[in-house]
Amino acid sequence: MPDYVPHTPEDISSMLDFLGLSSTAELFAAIPASIQLSRSLEIDAGISEADLSFELAEIGARNSSVGAPGSGLVCFAGGGAYDHEVPAVTRALAGRSEFVTAYTPYQPEVAQGVLQALFEYQSFIGRITGLPIANSSLYDGSAALVEAVNLAVAEKHCQRVVISRGVHPNWREVLATFAAGTGHQLELAELPTGATDWSSIDASSPAGAVVVGYPNFLGCLEDLAEARIFADRVGALLVVCQDPVTAGILKSPAEWGADIVIGEAQAFGTALSFGGPYLGFFACRSELVRRLPGRLVGETLDLSGRRAYVTTLRAREQDIRREKASSNVCTNETLMAVTTAIQLGWLGTVGLREVGLSSARAAHYARTVLTKIAGVELVTTAPPLREFALRLPIPANEVVEALIGEGFLAGISLAEGFEGTEYEGALLLAFTERRTRQEIDNFAAALARVVTK
Repeated sequence: MPDYVPHTPEDISSMLDFLGLSSTAELFAAIPASIQLSRSLEIDAGISEADLSFELAEIGARNSSVGAPGSGLVCFAGGGAYDHEVPAVTRALAGRSEFVTAYTPYQPEVAQGVLQALFEYQSFIGRITGLPIANSSLYDGSAALVEAVNLAVAEKHCQRVVISRGVHPNWREVLATFAAGTGHQLELAELPTGATDWSSIDASSPAGAVVVGYPNFLGCLEDLAEARIFADRVGALLVVCQDPVTAGILKSPAEWGADIVIGEAQAFGTALSFGGPYLGFFACRSELVRRLPGRLVGETLDLSGRRAYVTTLRAREQDIRREKASSNVCTNETLMAVTTAIQLGWLGTVGLREVGLSSARAAHYARTVLTKIAGVELVTTAPPLREFALRLPIPANEVVEALIGEGFLAGISLAEGFEGTEYEGALLLAFTERRTRQEIDNFAAALARVVTK
């Protein structure tokens, strides 16, 4: 046992006995072998800090990661985590010590700066979603989805939840995990064209929530008018999982009648960072504010009549009447929320539109180029925006592995969440404002070499 582990062999044995396990290997058996450390780091005892840093840097250099043009992999992967530009101003301001140590303030009188930054973040999310109330963030998109469904079920007093297969499969998995404890009854609506077919779902029984992506995980545009009609038929709240980057070029979910809008805001200033920490955003209609999960920052006046900021509506179920709570979330992602506010402030309305258009135009060009490759075709017929799935002559996971050697992170192999559908095994590609025509042409040439071998 390494010296730096604080538990003695007796401590470990006692804990394993309590859990009914025979070894620490059995404790971690649920972790897939593919992401477990396959061998020891083999670092000598007593090594100096400088030598240790050098050795660890060498080990880290063996990884292939997304990098700046000319270094690292060119990224065509998306599915909730995107390679967007993070400008120097965002990095500089979000990295200031006042924000780096930020936590949701409990004493507003000494935290006006952080509270104002969060208020601005909420205002931006309200603009993007079209809804009047936004909280000061949640852990990530999946957490936001769980909280949205919990709110809807509590509001409608109905455990039935109809969710489109076009919602992020990892988010659906997290929701299913929570549903095992809450008793939510999840029903999946299929994607025959790439968009959701609501007619396949029984509309004679009531539901608490209807959940749809905008655009969905496959990149296809959903008809939110149809989703709203179906939600009304079953008496449910309409929950829309929004890709916020598209807000500059699409009507807001609220304009289509969404009651709750949630999503992942990583695209606004947060680096890919090996998968986190990220940022879940959440907005809703005013009538639902008392059930809003997490924290809400409001603007007021102090005793001298000066503008001031406070956490508001805190006399809520999760604090004082937990037996009536629809949420137990009591914190947020302050640093990522502040980063998002800085990025959106830097972009402005025009900049957000330019990012969305650039991403969509890159995707349109890529579809034209890639589908000219023999054996490569679109899987969906519904209109895509900045992501789309391709059917390939060979398994997508093999393509992804092969193209790493060509300098590309080639997308996501669709498997989990799409088992038994025509999308299983397809390759999901994503495009941002960072992808150039030359990169797309180089990617197309590399893909052609791999699939036609």
